[in-house]
Amino acid sequence: MDGELASLADRLRALPPSCGPVRLIAVDGHAGSGKSTFAGRLAAALGDAPVVHTDDLATHEELFAWSERFRAQVLEPLSRGETARYGIYDWVRGEFTEERELAPAPVVLVEGVGAGRRALRPHLACLMWMELASEHSWERGQLRDGPGLSAFWSGWIPAERAHFASDPSRPYADFLVHQGQLGYEVLVGPSSAP
Repeated sequence: MDGELASLADRLRALPPSCGPVRLIAVDGHAGSGKSTFAGRLAAALGDAPVVHTDDLATHEELFAWSERFRAQVLEPLSRGETARYGIYDWVRGEFTEERELAPAPVVLVEGVGAGRRALRPHLACLMWMELASEHSWERGQLRDGPGLSAFWSGWIPAERAHFASDPSRPYADFLVHQGQLGYEVLVGPSSAP
């Protein structure tokens, strides 16, 4: 395991709970910046901490308008120490097709574009930002998704720009995460800088 991730996992476990008994940790960044991969590796370093993917809550019509759904289905139950149940959106069928349960674990990760949004920040123990420029992130994302999703990306890029213009996350990040060839480097973020 990456030594930086092990050290980060120890720091996150030591934080005070932020949402009932849960330490809610957000991993935000541009589409294609490596959030899902990083969150998966960090979850493993945390002893298989659960991960909520905002892609499961967003829809074609509500790319970024999922805050209320997240509050009602995830934040409220976790804040009471209860199991959350949230719908999973099927991007092919265009509807919510299943439900997932989320027990109030000591650490829960939330990853996705906009995970560090204004509506969630009061409930977060920590906000991490994947430090990769938008153009590089979007290029990676488009290569990952292939030409079949080029129409989606044509709509996504302006929507993401608009979201971060009105509700930026990076200025509030506790940590900036750089992905290198041999692992991750985690630096103090803008919100923690002196």
